[in-house]
Amino acid sequence: MAYLYYIYTVMLLKPVNNIHPNCQICDDKSCAVKNLLVHEIKQLSRSCTEVTFDKGDEILTESSSKSHIIYLREGLVKEFTKTEDNKEYIYQIVKKYTYLGLNSMFSNSVNSYCYTALTPVKACYIEWSVFSQILKENGRFSYEILAMFCNNTLNSYHHFIDHDNKKIFGKVADALLYFAEIIFESEQYVLPLNRKEIANMIGSSRESVSKQMTGFENDKIIEVSDQIIRILDMEKLKNISKHG
Repeated sequence: MAYLYYIYTVMLLKPVNNIHPNCQICDDKSCAVKNLLVHEIKQLSRSCTEVTFDKGDEILTESSSKSHIIYLREGLVKEFTKTEDNKEYIYQIVKKYTYLGLNSMFSNSVNSYCYTALTPVKACYIEWSVFSQILKENGRFSYEILAMFCNNTLNSYHHFIDHDNKKIFGKVADALLYFAEIIFESEQYVLPLNRKEIANMIGSSRESVSKQMTGFENDKIIEVSDQIIRILDMEKLKNISKHG
């Protein structure tokens, strides 16, 4: 009940472009939704509510009751958990065309992760009862959702395994390559995390991250201007990541 109240409050406070979007004509459909039959798309549209968020807004909280799947249509979101002393552990950065909350839907009675907007975000809240019904009835839709879920889980697994065996220079190189190759697909990008958040993502300290990035900058591997990162020597950064 508390989670439903939270969603309704978000809907009232946030500007909404279209309360019940037409999924059939939406340009942001996921690969899974493209496999739905006409009546299933109409069913999904009736259960869907579009909400926008500003940078820093909380999208989904840890330990909240499960009632909706969230489809990220635009923007970047960080997925994380918090310890009892309020320390963050960032698992991944989520790009558009991804479903938030899947990893909790079949395992727990409550949500397992927090999601916060790193940029302006547009998302669709889909009723879990409708989403799960379509999962049961449309095999191709289920396959695409499962493939997406497994890919995200595997990426997170490798993220933690790799970082556990690397020194700080390898970890920071990994983080910079992660944003360049996976998130932005560009050698120049605006870093969506501050130094402390990067430290939370790679299991280090803010001071160590700042020192190592300065080292990369002095070695002409990267160029830093405010939050803009430009990779000057991609091969050298990949080599540091590989042998870090």
